[in-house]
Amino acid sequence: MDSQKENHKKMVENYIAAYNGMDGEGMVKDLSENVVFENIARNKVTMRLDGKAAFKAQVETALSYFFERKQTIRSWEFGDESLCVDIDYWAILAVDFPNGPKAGEQLRMRGRSEFSFENGKIKRIRDLS
Repeated sequence: MDSQKENHKKMVENYIAAYNGMDGEGMVKDLSENVVFENIARNKVTMRLDGKAAFKAQVETALSYFFERKQTIRSWEFGDESLCVDIDYWAILAVDFPNGPKAGEQLRMRGRSEFSFENGKIKRIRDLS
């Protein structure tokens, strides 16, 4: 694996470790200032955030939604300036979701996160479920 792909892999590993550790600062450490984040569920964009500040604010808000959460990488797919990971997701909710799961319930799902890079930083994250 070349050094650029190694760097991309390390940034993604750091991001997911920070996500699992509920470490907001760690999650934004390797993001570009103009990062774009999209959450896509059932082929529909359910959230879009533009910029590191907006992403960090959402991360801090979302931390209160969970007692615990964990993403486990199942597979890696490397591109020149991209990296995709298939993940297993598990969480225990800390709050009731409107018309959905309740506090204390577990969530389990599979998804995919797509990362794009520019100038040694994560430029785009797309979470698909």
